[in-house]
Amino acid sequence: MPSPSASPRQVRALLMLVLANVLWGLSFPLIKAIAFEHQRLLPASSSWFVTACMLAPRFVFASAIMAVWQRGALRGMNRQEVRQGLGLALFAMLGMVFQNDGLQYTSASTSAFLTQIYAILIPLWLAFRRRRLPPSTVWYSCALVLAGIAVLARLDWHDFHLGRGEIETLVSSLFFMGQILMLDRIEFVANRPLPVTFLMFVVEGAASLLLVGATAPHLNEVRVLFASLPWLGFTAALTLLCTVGAFSLMNTWQPKITATEAGLIYCLEPLFASALALCLPARFALCAGFDYPNETLTVNLLIGGGLITAANLLIQLKPLPKT
Repeated sequence: MPSPSASPRQVRALLMLVLANVLWGLSFPLIKAIAFEHQRLLPASSSWFVTACMLAPRFVFASAIMAVWQRGALRGMNRQEVRQGLGLALFAMLGMVFQNDGLQYTSASTSAFLTQIYAILIPLWLAFRRRRLPPSTVWYSCALVLAGIAVLARLDWHDFHLGRGEIETLVSSLFFMGQILMLDRIEFVANRPLPVTFLMFVVEGAASLLLVGATAPHLNEVRVLFASLPWLGFTAALTLLCTVGAFSLMNTWQPKITATEAGLIYCLEPLFASALALCLPARFALCAGFDYPNETLTVNLLIGGGLITAANLLIQLKPLPKT
């Protein structure tokens, strides 16, 4: 993607964001593996309790890591950084609750592609805010997305019914859109990204602990999870690689390239998720002793994922004018 005249710094930024997308792609099969291990250990758990137990250690541990890395950062935060951190935490937390719960009812690949719907929702929202019709590019992209959703979800046209996993993933994409728009607000342009990310993790950790308390049949059941080496290993990977690593890479390197370049790179996330879901699940299952077969390349995945990816590329290559 870099032009022949791109600086070494720009090339490095592009490569770092590609790595961030690999890590986010890894999160989809990892989350499903954590859910399978949880259900193996505590088969009577509700999906909401499973979701809470995936989110709480992820963000509590991430907050602890950032506390060491960013010592004193919270004390030095200004009002705008606090506002942005709280807003990001709200949107990200709600998005991840619905995404993580939905992942228990659909495949990792389908979830990854459907999560990217925010790429289409953002220009629709901006056009609404500007009180004018979106350009034809947006309508073409919307048609591609709707077709992709129908194919991925194997929509039954007789009763027009989407499954719970697909519906929750689409809801999560609405909140992820809010998270991205919060990052783009002009009053936050001077904010320091890592302290803001630290505050976001702290708030998400506290909120997810409350969710554990609200959904746990008995809090003693949490001890069962922490006694499982596979559960701890999957959770550690999700925390270190897909949370601290991916968010730090994004916040550090995205400002060094154009929005169009960043948007194009983010289209790679579901492709990495699908590729990793073809080979990692069986290895996770072998380590933990549950049944999680590798996904396969189906016609629905190729066509549906291809339509959504094409829509995202079309939006990024023909963005809305800024005026």
